Amino acid sequence: MTSFERYERFLALHQAPGLFVMPNAWDGMSALLLREAGFQALGSSSIAIAFALGRPDGAHAVNREAAVASAALLSNVSGLPVNGDLEDGFGPDPEDCARTVEAAIAAGLAGLGIEDTTADPARPIHDFDRAVARVRRAAEAARGRIVLTGRTDNYLKPGSYDLSDTIRRLTAFAEAGADVLFAPGLPDLDAIRAVVRAVAPKPVNVVVGPASGPVSLAELERIGVKRLSLGGALYRRSLGALRDAAQALARGDVAAALGGAIPSGELTALLPGQSV
Repeated sequence: MTSFERYERFLALHQAPGLFVMPNAWDGMSALLLREAGFQALGSSSIAIAFALGRPDGAHAVNREAAVASAALLSNVSGLPVNGDLEDGFGPDPEDCARTVEAAIAAGLAGLGIEDTTADPARPIHDFDRAVARVRRAAEAARGRIVLTGRTDNYLKPGSYDLSDTIRRLTAFAEAGADVLFAPGLPDLDAIRAVVRAVAPKPVNVVVGPASGPVSLAELERIGVKRLSLGGALYRRSLGALRDAAQALARGDVAAALGGAIPSGELTALLPGQSV
């Protein structure tokens, strides 16, 4: 499948009826296991990329090249459309966002997100006009070649919790050309419903569910959510399993430490060019 075919396939998922789940992988084998489970598209995870390198997430500690390469690996190994978690576009200016879009297209990604974050704890969110200008320039670069998600992180930054401003930003991102809209951390279903209505008919992504707790896929679909991502949740769950195994091993309980491991032969069979 060519990169343009992956883009068309990804776009079609957003245009088809109902909700689809886009889990976030972090390496080749996680991408293959998610494909084996039947998922039709994947996202990368900025937190997984950063933590794998021993660096903090959202602090410009990972550069554009590394983030794009990580997402491209998922696509190349799995053959699935992949949405790159490319944070703030790796720079404050609209042209930085355009360069990130071009890099994502060149790497064969089917989609990417541009956030309104700054990586500056003293001023974590770009002001409205700059945030919109950044998405507009990204959309100009993306048009017809890659699915662009416009994202505001108001609800991830203390002191920025403001549903009215979140909706204002997402509506402006939609008008600026973003294909999908996303505001992680929304407090409840009412807030998600309000976002969906405000940007309709453009699709909305939510991550796992509202801050009030996970809800069923059927409920999210009922209120009009199109795409569900998981952010770093699956990666963090895998680290939880590793921590449990390490603690069991430290206690001398080898059986508990190794229980549940997937046989290497099963994993090898998932690799490209291999057979069961």
